[in-house]
Amino acid sequence: MKIQQDYPEKTTITPLKKPIDLVCHLPGSKSITNRAFVIAALNSGEQKTHLSGVLRSEDTEIMVDCLEKLGFILSVNWKECTAIVSSPKAPGIIPSSNANLFTGNSGTTMRFLTAMVGLGNGTYKLDGIKRMQERPINDLLKALNDLNINSSSENNNGCPPVIIKTSGWCGGIARINSEMSSQFISGILMAAPFANGDTRIILEGKIVSQSYIGITLAMLNDWGINTTKISDREYLIKGNQAGNRFEYQIEPDASAASYFYASAAITGGSVTTPGLGKTSLQGDLKFVHALELMGATVTQTNNSTTITGKELNGINIDMNDISDTVMTLGVVACFAKGTTKITNIGHIRHKETDRISALANELRKIGALVEEFPDSIIIHPSKLHGAEIETYNDHRIAMSFAIAGLKTPGITICNPSCVAKTYPDFFDDLAKAI
Repeated sequence: MKIQQDYPEKTTITPLKKPIDLVCHLPGSKSITNRAFVIAALNSGEQKTHLSGVLRSEDTEIMVDCLEKLGFILSVNWKECTAIVSSPKAPGIIPSSNANLFTGNSGTTMRFLTAMVGLGNGTYKLDGIKRMQERPINDLLKALNDLNINSSSENNNGCPPVIIKTSGWCGGIARINSEMSSQFISGILMAAPFANGDTRIILEGKIVSQSYIGITLAMLNDWGINTTKISDREYLIKGNQAGNRFEYQIEPDASAASYFYASAAITGGSVTTPGLGKTSLQGDLKFVHALELMGATVTQTNNSTTITGKELNGINIDMNDISDTVMTLGVVACFAKGTTKITNIGHIRHKETDRISALANELRKIGALVEEFPDSIIIHPSKLHGAEIETYNDHRIAMSFAIAGLKTPGITICNPSCVAKTYPDFFDDLAKAI
């Protein structure tokens, strides 16, 4: 990790003395930032693309490092949240013919670039930390093999490291099992317009996190790159395309916003997030409607969202489409009256950690009564108390349980530095509310 930040080994959250009242200016979306880097790199050629609102985080720094190893030219001003992206080659060409790429635990970098290097001409190896080497990627490799791109798991276990040997992407039909990760689909969607032929993408199985596929399609459209949606399960992407956009503004991170919305919900306070409103690309903004179902008040304009906390009640909710906010809602459920059941989330067991198991374990530590199932979790509120929270090196566990500490004394977050993955300044921003 390159980000310089003074993190303690543990941090204890100071409870709020009064309901939160905050206008929260959030950093750029990680999901949009890493997609923007990929699309800009493939589309720019010698024409420079200017990105603004860029997020600095461990994941985005890893993406920049890997793109540079592939021969793209990136000039990033992290302080100003801007980047200029270009290439010494024509659009759609991977400049380097061979590269060893270390993706850390960045799922977007691993999945997007595994697809992207299929456009190249050479051999590419992508690896990551131990947890990344446990995260399945075989469904993406099979799809690339459908396209005659030689793609394999080095250890023959369907997980990274992966080896891509390619002489180019000439189009074809790719069938993708969509039950594990929407990032496989997004990776194919972003690379396919730059192939030397048309690509037909067929999704098989239950589609998870479909809103993230929506982000990818919307961004391609913003760039002037055409995609044809034949159905929810089939896309046709014409090859040899070139976008017409060379400036792009990245909106604030809706997943990061969820922690502050949750703060308002459990404290009876109010949080406003400028830059995130009805026109947002991000499906995770639907989290506010989950809070609304629980009893919070939601006020939205095209460019802002305000949550005001009220008495909360438990709900039964399918969170397949907004699964990055499951842990946040799990913590909110502890402060509601009645039971909350979160369903259709089995795929989050393959994230930075097994998030269902981790959430259940840590909620029990602070006093909640929890039932864990293969693809769901049930939370029965009970009297809460302080505890040391194991984060499993998962940024979303750390940030979610920090919110519990705003109401419950003695909540201590172990390894708070893990938030650097997507939101390095989280604890500083949270402190502004205390």
